[in-house]
Formats: sequence, structure tokens, C-alpha cells
Amino acid sequence: MAFLSDTLSRVKPSPTIAVSNLAAELKAQGKDVIGLGAGEPDFDTPQNIKDAAKAAIDAGRTKYTAVDGIAELKQAICKKFERENGLSYKPSQVSVGTGGKQILYNALMATLNPGDEVIIPAPYWVSYPDMVLLAGGTPVIATATIETNFKLTPEALEAAITPKTKWFIFNSPSNPTGAGYTRAELKALTDVLLRHPHVWIMSDDMYEHLVFDGFEFCTPAEVEPALYERTLTCNGVSKAYAMTGWRIGYAAGPENMIGAMRKIQSQSTSNPSSVSQWAAVEALNGPQDFLADNVALFLRRRNLVVEMLNAAEGITCPTPDGAFYVYPSIAGCIGKTSPAGKKIETDEDFATALLEEEGVAVVFGGAFGLSPNFRVSYATSDDNLREACSRIQRFCAGLK
Repeated sequence: MAFLSDTLSRVKPSPTIAVSNLAAELKAQGKDVIGLGAGEPDFDTPQNIKDAAKAAIDAGRTKYTAVDGIAELKQAICKKFERENGLSYKPSQVSVGTGGKQILYNALMATLNPGDEVIIPAPYWVSYPDMVLLAGGTPVIATATIETNFKLTPEALEAAITPKTKWFIFNSPSNPTGAGYTRAELKALTDVLLRHPHVWIMSDDMYEHLVFDGFEFCTPAEVEPALYERTLTCNGVSKAYAMTGWRIGYAAGPENMIGAMRKIQSQSTSNPSSVSQWAAVEALNGPQDFLADNVALFLRRRNLVVEMLNAAEGITCPTPDGAFYVYPSIAGCIGKTSPAGKKIETDEDFATALLEEEGVAVVFGGAFGLSPNFRVSYATSDDNLREACSRIQRFCAGLK
């Protein structure tokens, strides 16, 4: 359509949302579908957080707020960074947005000029490259393979940096792989970044609290304090506090960066929901003991899924360090034909046939920049996961 922006032709709709929508449509038609595409916890927001939101409504805290967050939430965020990450920020260094996605987008919109490059390790969260394109920049994909447990090597990072590099986007634990970087692995990356003072670091720490087997989370500005002045540390309440629909993300960084992000937000969405902000204050300041229970639940599900997928013919499933995803390779399935006669030439073919023939919705690896793989979100019940993995095993056993 001629009246649409040229920018729109550079981006595609989110594949993860598309898979969830398709699964919901098929379910609505009465089909037996198990959706493993959605990246959100399946349990409810904790009661104390819901009560804080109700109290905010009853107290009339339903008006416009400061563009990028109420003072009370900014103070809670500063305390969180000090308490959990050893990072010291002032409220003037904090931005609150409508979800983590807006925070990242604001930062890219505020900083990128045509020709600026952004290094994105693959596999990547589907939105990173498209947000860079929308903001006028150029995504530079640095691939991490299954041989390094989907973690970027210092050599690959070094090779991707050019004089045009503006940002390096870092995500640990990762969506889609669940890979987490140890302190030593992250220090090896920050040592590379120290040699390139023109490169800024955008650290997406959204899965910070969802880690397993004694894994110790760390973030770039914490590991290398010399990078503090050029790091935007991003987080949110969505995953850890089961608050995906409340839409609160936040970031801390240099004041001039935060000011530029505020300017973008002031002319786009303005403030995030006032009620959600008060709920987020309680999330960050209130009891944190439920987190350990949630992690134990996810750990059990992770172990179930990894074991069952590794028992499927043609699938290799590494064990992730955190988040609630696995990213198995289906290299052993490529070139075969499905039980219904569909040729499996790509991971998208695999995901489509799996949905049509077995009613299991997964996201194909091409969406995340590394094939042949697919992503499973195990943020659903044990029964659903057991049944879905049984169907995947059956599907793979039927490939000829």
C-alpha cells in the first residue's frame, strides 16, 4: 500500500506473538493444541502486589504521572540495583517505561543515526534486530553456536566491532536459549569492550532471577565498573514477578542518556500506567521469598523437558542456565519427511508440520537467527509439557 512508511518494509511482525495467536485460534476452533510459544510465567501475580494496585486505585492514584516514572518507583529501582547488583544509581539516572521493550526501543531511537551498527548475538530475542531497523540503525549479527552453549566468544565480539558500532546488546540469561554467562565469561567480553571506548552496552537483564543449579547472575557494569558510564542496565517486573500484562520495564544509566529517552517517551506514550507503577513499587520493595519457589518449579519443568526432548530422535537439547526456554537443535530431522508427507527442509517446516500433525505450537529457530532449532517455553504445567514432549517424540519417530 503506497501510503505506508518505507520503514515498515524493513521490519516483520513478532514471530513469537504470531505463534501464540495461531495456537489460540486453533484452540478456539476446537482443535487440541498445546502452546509452547508464550514467554510468560503461567502463575498469578503475587497477592501483595495485586493488593498494592487495588490500594492505589482506592487512593485515587489514577492520574498522569511524571513521564518516565513516579519518584517512589525510581527510588525502589535504585535500591534494587544497590541491593542485588552492587550498582549505585540516582533517581535521575532511572527511566521507567511501558514494559522492557519500550525501554530498549527508546534508547535505540534516542541514539541511532543512519549507518550506526548494533551488535546482536544470535540466537537473539526476535525484537532486537527489528527495533534497531525501526530506529534507523543496522543490526550486525554475531553468531554463537551450540558448541559454545549459545554463548558469544570474545573473539566473535571483537570481530563484529567496527568504527560504526554504536551498541552491543547483551542478554543473560538469554531468550531464546536460557544460556547464562558466568562472571569469567562476561569479564572476557567486557575486556574486549574496554578496548573499544566508542561502543555502548545495552544489558537486558529481564531473566535475572530465573537461574538454576547455583548459577550466579552478574551484569556488565557490575563485572567491569570501568564500563559504568557507557552501560544501560535494563530490567523489568514482567518475568520474575509474573507481571507481564502490567507493562513495567526500567533502565538505569548516564543522566544524558536517560534524559534523551525521556524526551522520546514524552512524545510517544508518556507515562506508564499509574496503577502498574504502584504495583511495581511493592514488587521491588516487598517480600521476595516466593522467587525461590518459582525457580524450583521452573527447574523441575526444565529437567523434564530437557530429558524428554533429548529422548526424541534427531533432537539435541542443551541444558540451559536460566530463563524458561530450551533451544534444541533438530539437525537430525532435516531432510526427512513427516508422517503426513511434508518435507522437512527448514526448522520452520518442522514447526509447521508439528503444529498441523501433532497440535504442538513451538517457535522455529530462524526467527531467533540460528537454525535448525526451535524454542520451547516451559512456562506451562507439567502435564502440558509431558504431553507436548510425548507428541514431539512421536512426531520425530515418524519422520522418514
